[in-house]
Amino acid sequence: MTRIEVTLDALTSMPVRAFLKAQQGISNTIWKRIKNSGTFAINGLKCNATLAEVKAGDIITYDILRPTDITPEALPLDIRYEDNWLLVINKPAGQLVHPTTRESTGTIGNALMHYFAVKGEAHAFHPVHRLDRDTSGLLLVAKEPQIQYQLSPKGCKNFQREYQAIIEGTLTPSAGLIDAPIARALPSIILRKVSPEGQSARTHYRTIKTNQRFSLLQLELETGRTHQIRVHMAHLGHPLLGDDLYGGNMDYIQRQALHAFRLTFHHPMTGKKLVITAPPPADFLRVAADF
Repeated sequence: MTRIEVTLDALTSMPVRAFLKAQQGISNTIWKRIKNSGTFAINGLKCNATLAEVKAGDIITYDILRPTDITPEALPLDIRYEDNWLLVINKPAGQLVHPTTRESTGTIGNALMHYFAVKGEAHAFHPVHRLDRDTSGLLLVAKEPQIQYQLSPKGCKNFQREYQAIIEGTLTPSAGLIDAPIARALPSIILRKVSPEGQSARTHYRTIKTNQRFSLLQLELETGRTHQIRVHMAHLGHPLLGDDLYGGNMDYIQRQALHAFRLTFHHPMTGKKLVITAPPPADFLRVAADF
């Protein structure tokens, strides 16, 4: 059940829809779900959301939680930040974010549904972005659909995702912007490639250290295409170590050497700037320490 206390000037009232859109970032799609839910209430009294107005101090409640087919599982979760609206999880390599038709268990989604149930909280699974199975690091998850929307590319312009990666060779120049569109590499449904017919993809990179044979990079995504960093590095002839899908050397690490180490964004409800970090795991650090 979502509960919102109305904050307005003392003598001001306004339509519910206008309030929710202006102060809560409710999208048109979510508004339709709210007004048709049959659960909308002001100060505990159910009412017609379309006609209702609110004033300072009113308490709005509604429940638009949809049934989920994600099975709760008691799995470890490394939570790096949590509040009433969202949480940030440090995902290990080898774990899927969301269940699939072939793998319906063992994912972050399964773990979170159990975590919410234990806490007595009713939330669906709203990941703001995704990480590949073998990419480790920080994953932002919203507890409410409007928060997911506000943190999506359509609703948030200051959401920064930063990664560390280990590649073969050395990039020239040592820092820069890769602006190369990415498309499916048909007939494969998994592989991606750089193609002028693809969607815009922009990756900023900076070399942290190198021994000429390998380089440790820091990267920031300006866009979020599938396999974006992996495809861009392979396109430049410097695939990630351990990335066998795109030609990476498997002698030093058994998964792509890619870790999402920092998330920076302004909280959609409080406006506070949040910077969440997580150091790379042992397999990544072991390789990085050797050069």
